[in-house]
Amino acid sequence: MGLFKSFRANHSDTAGVSSAKDDAQVASQHTANTFEPSSAGPASIQLYGSAVTYAPPPGPPPGRSGYIRPPEEPQRIEYDPPRGPPPHRQGLPTQQDEHTPTQEHAPGQSEYASPDGSPPPRNQAVEDPPPYHDWTVVPDNALLPPPPSLGYDTSPFNNATPFAADRAYEWCNRNPLITPHQPTPAQHASVNKGDIMLVKPQEYHGKLDRVRIGTWKGSTRAGSDDSCLISSMPLYFAFLDSPLKTHRSKTIYFEVKIRSLGRTHNSNEGSVALGYCAVPYPTWRLPGWERGSLAVHGDDGRRYVNDNRGGKDFTSAFQVGDTVGLGMSFSFPESPPEYSVSTQSNVAAEAEVFFTKNGRLEGGWNVMEQLDADDLGIRGLDGTFDLYAACGSFGRVEFDCVFTRRDWLWLPS
Repeated sequence: MGLFKSFRANHSDTAGVSSAKDDAQVASQHTANTFEPSSAGPASIQLYGSAVTYAPPPGPPPGRSGYIRPPEEPQRIEYDPPRGPPPHRQGLPTQQDEHTPTQEHAPGQSEYASPDGSPPPRNQAVEDPPPYHDWTVVPDNALLPPPPSLGYDTSPFNNATPFAADRAYEWCNRNPLITPHQPTPAQHASVNKGDIMLVKPQEYHGKLDRVRIGTWKGSTRAGSDDSCLISSMPLYFAFLDSPLKTHRSKTIYFEVKIRSLGRTHNSNEGSVALGYCAVPYPTWRLPGWERGSLAVHGDDGRRYVNDNRGGKDFTSAFQVGDTVGLGMSFSFPESPPEYSVSTQSNVAAEAEVFFTKNGRLEGGWNVMEQLDADDLGIRGLDGTFDLYAACGSFGRVEFDCVFTRRDWLWLPS
């Protein structure tokens, strides 16, 4: 046993010494083989007792070809701030440095002086703004046009029966307006010099006499119903007088002199109405009540344009001794039709109505204006149809109809 222990002990010692030497030699070789780069130059490697020198490859390592060396921080340069305030703060108080002495200035005076000389001239291309207008100021009513006339459902004095109105409505539906006809030269010349005849209908109860050329005297009995005298020929021939064909204005006119009016209980028992109409026209109706007609009525002073109700305010009631006149003037429209439009189409001339009393012009209206939705329109009055003189009456009246220019009180200009 002792021999065995001794053997093991010697063996362990010998092995320990040999192992320590071997480890030291390996460590020495490992240390000699280690790569130690030098910052001053190429790296040197000692391998198995001999030294080998290597230079580093140029450029960045593989895989980092896009690498950019960060720039060095630029050198910071310090500048002193300029003296005085910024340009847009001229005239404002400045912050005083504790070492800068303050200066006293007058109130409202800046420490910076204004430049010498006058300011540069303004750009002449820039226009001045328009003057301000106060739109809240109410304009002068005298400069505004008069308000439109209001229509009425009935007349305050005399009204026809509903039966007569319904009869006329049905009659007009059965008898349409006739187309214009071409007059002979003799007929046209006779009308132009005032040689006009009046036709007495069966509803007219009284006398109708021709005093001289162009002047007629009429009288009716008390209690006479509504009736309408119509001229035998048109005063306006659409075929020859239309401004759309002649390019000239055409004016027609006649007067009625009132000699007597029947009165009952301080109201007019009879009166007259003067106007124009296209034919055929129901002669038991006053002019202005049915289609294709207009008139001014003497009992209420209202004007009627294809209006079978109460008319519109226009003038005062007619009195005994008054001479009243009614005219129409046709002119070429301000917006004429194109050359391709036929004159036989619905294109109409401008039509103005004017009224005179005792030789003075009292007013008028445009045929196209102030027509209510319930009115019968202006068909027959726009210069596309022949127009006849119409003188209506009811009750007991005496009157004269004058068609000649030399016997008119009104003198055309």
